[in-house]
Amino acid sequence: MNAQTQHLQLSGPAGAIEAALDEPAATPSAVLVVCHPHPQHGGTLDNKVVQTIARAGLQNGWRSLRFNFRGVGRSEGSWDAGRGEIDDALAVVAAQRGADLPLVLAGFSFGGFVAASVAQRLAGAAPAQRLALVAPSTQKQTVPDLPEALRAETFVVHGSDDEVVPCAATLAWAAAQDLPVTVLPSSGHFFHGKLALLKTLLLRAWSQPLAG
Repeated sequence: MNAQTQHLQLSGPAGAIEAALDEPAATPSAVLVVCHPHPQHGGTLDNKVVQTIARAGLQNGWRSLRFNFRGVGRSEGSWDAGRGEIDDALAVVAAQRGADLPLVLAGFSFGGFVAASVAQRLAGAAPAQRLALVAPSTQKQTVPDLPEALRAETFVVHGSDDEVVPCAATLAWAAAQDLPVTVLPSSGHFFHGKLALLKTLLLRAWSQPLAG
């Protein structure tokens, strides 16, 4: 993402996981883990929406970590239809827990499904404090309902003209949980021409300090 980005290899359930870590100038107040789009459709940690989410977290003073799911880039293993990819994300989160920082989860498209699934798995002893779902894959994947305690701290954004995941699918998924959805007019799935606005919206959603 920039010259200061650290390239890491983390331990995962299917072998090494390739990751990219960016540290804020000051002591981080949280750690953000960002999940990328569908591995079988070109999704990687370098996706421009994923990088936009990570930049927003970095600007907010958070440690920002992106990673490749199994079988992508230098991550070992192979595609596992979402099951193993959730396990990959859980392993990445576990590796960051040693920092003893509040956890923020985020994901774009298929990565939104993974991030929501991880948030559900972590509910209880070590929950995520915030969640951002950017054009989550609510039609092709079964995105779980979110833990009640996390719903007020969840930001969901979708393009009105999304050609990959219909906006209506995300609105229906969110409505059942009374989750607000920010809809970007005239925006497609990849937020062409809208990335600066997306970053601004994320920073606005994350403006309040986290509870330690």
